[in-house]
Order: sequence, then C-alpha cells, then structure tokens
Amino acid sequence: MKQAVLVVVTVLVAAAAGLRSPMREATGGPAMKTTYLVLYRPGPHWVAGKPIRQQPPKEHGKYMLDLYARGAMKLAGPFEDNTGAAIMIEATDEAEAKALVAGDPAVKDGIFAAEIHPWALVSWETYLKKK
Repeated sequence: MKQAVLVVVTVLVAAAAGLRSPMREATGGPAMKTTYLVLYRPGPHWVAGKPIRQQPPKEHGKYMLDLYARGAMKLAGPFEDNTGAAIMIEATDEAEAKALVAGDPAVKDGIFAAEIHPWALVSWETYLKKK
C-alpha cells in the first residue's frame, strides 16, 4: 500500500512540476509542452534603415498567425526600438521548437536570426498566495 501511495504522489508531483511524462506520451495522451522564448534579431538580409514592420517578407506575419491558430505560438511582437522581436512558443521538445522557427519565412530569407531558449515561466500568483 505504501508503495502505491508513493507512486501516486511521485506522479502528481511530476505533473505539478510540469515534467514530461514518457508514460503519458506512450499511452497516446497529449505530450507535455515546454515553453520557449525566441528572440529575433536582424539577420544578414535585414534591410538597413527600414523599421521592423517594413522588413520583407510579409509572409512572416501570415506564418505567425498560422502558428497562433495552431496553438504553438502564444505571444509575439516587435521591439519598439526596431532591434528585433520576440515570440513565445510551446513545443514538445527543442527539435520541434527549432522546426517551428526554421519554418518562418523571415528566418529562411535571413531577415531574422533567431535564438531559441527553453523558458521556465514562474507562476508569481503562487508566491502571492503564500504571503
């Protein structure tokens, strides 16, 4: 009985911590997602002197909208100082995150160079409740 309780507690703690569960994936359940912060900086084909919203290709915006519609992109926007942009995506692993970014027409065309970082978001509300 103690072992069964320990297993249940371990599973609940892992789920609460946002850890991926191979058992859940193997049973056909939805895979846990990891949040990634993607920083876009001017790439080799960035058009000097043009603000970010006037950079080609216009397909970048369509691609972002498609990612949002699919639930992969949660937030995105350009930096007001025209030095790049940031997006927040969710993916099952780093390979998927890299594939999502590599599919961006602005990355393909070298308008943007991208940095991808796994991002451990903090639930600050939890800390407020502990006060």
